[in-house]
Amino acid sequence: MPFLTRHFLLGTAGCVALVASIGAHAQDPIVIKFSHVVAENTPKGQGAQLFAEEVEERLGDRVRVEVYPNSSLYGDGKEMEALLLGDVQMLAPSLAKFEQYSPSIQLYDLPFLFDDIEAVDRFQQGEAGQGLLDSMQERNIQGLAYWHNGMKQLSANKALHEPRDARGLKFRVQASDVLDEQFKELRAVPRKMSFGEVYQALQTGVVNGQENTWSNIYSQKMHEVQPYITESNHGIIDYMVITNADFWNGLPDDLRSELDAILVDVTQQVNQQAFDLNQQAKQAIVDAGTSEIIQLSPEEREEWREAMRPVWENFEDEIGADLIDAAENANTSSTPQ
Repeated sequence: MPFLTRHFLLGTAGCVALVASIGAHAQDPIVIKFSHVVAENTPKGQGAQLFAEEVEERLGDRVRVEVYPNSSLYGDGKEMEALLLGDVQMLAPSLAKFEQYSPSIQLYDLPFLFDDIEAVDRFQQGEAGQGLLDSMQERNIQGLAYWHNGMKQLSANKALHEPRDARGLKFRVQASDVLDEQFKELRAVPRKMSFGEVYQALQTGVVNGQENTWSNIYSQKMHEVQPYITESNHGIIDYMVITNADFWNGLPDDLRSELDAILVDVTQQVNQQAFDLNQQAKQAIVDAGTSEIIQLSPEEREEWREAMRPVWENFEDEIGADLIDAAENANTSSTPQ
C-alpha cells in the first residue's frame, strides 16, 4: 500500500473514531448530585429520592440524579461551599441557613407570623414567596422549591401558657439571629447548638426547652425529657431546594422545564408526607403520655403574637416591611399572596 494512501486511511479511521467518541460523550447523561444531611426516611430524604426516581422515569438517560443522604458527601458546614464551587448541583438546607445570603429569607423565622401551614403555602406560592426563591441569584444560588418539615411547637420543663411563663428559661435555638432575638424578647436565654445535641442538653438541664416540629420532637425522643409541650404553631421549619445558578441556567431549555415540572409534583408529595408524619408523631406523643400537651386559645395565641411583634419590627429593615405584610395577609386571604 502506498505511503500516502496508508496514512490517508489511518487518518480517516482516526477521524471516525474521534467523531464516534464525541458522539458517545454527547450522549452521556447530565449528572445532578443532590446532597443532604438527613436520613432517607425523613420527608427531605424521601423527597430527594423521589426526585431522582421521577427524573429517571421522565428523562431517561438524559439526566441522572445521584442522591447523597446523611452528610455522606458533605456535612452542614461544607455543603453550601460545595454548591458554589459546582461540586454538587442541588441541596435542600433549612431556611434558617440563608440569612447571610439573603436577609429577606429571615422572614420565615419570625415568630407567630403565620397562623398555620395553609397560610405558609399561600405565601410561598404567591409572588412574594416565589420572589424569595430568586433572591440569591447574585450569589449564584437559585431557589427551586420549598419543602415542608412542619410547624414548630414549644416544649419546656414548665407549662407555657403565656409569654411570661418562658422568662428565665434556657432554650436551644438554631444559628439564627431572629430565633436568638425571639427568646430574648421573652426574657429567656437562647443557647445555639446543633440538632444532635438537643436531647442530651434537655436531659442534663443545659437547656430547659426547645422549639421543633412534632416529627422532630418524637423522632429524637425529646418528649421523654420535656414534660410540657405547647402546641404553638409559632414558626415554620422548612427547606429550600436550591441549585447552582450557573449550572441551572446552562441546562437546555427543555430539560430545565421538565425538571421544574418534576419538582412541582415532588414538592406536593413531600409536603403532604410531612403533614401526615407530623400528625402521626403528635398522636404518638399523646399516646406515650410523657408530656402534657397545652392547647392555646385564640386569645392566648394572640397574646403571644403581640409579645413577638417587636421581633418583627427589629428585623423589618433587613427583611422588608412589604414582605412581612404579604406574609401576614396570607393568614386571612384565600389566594396565594
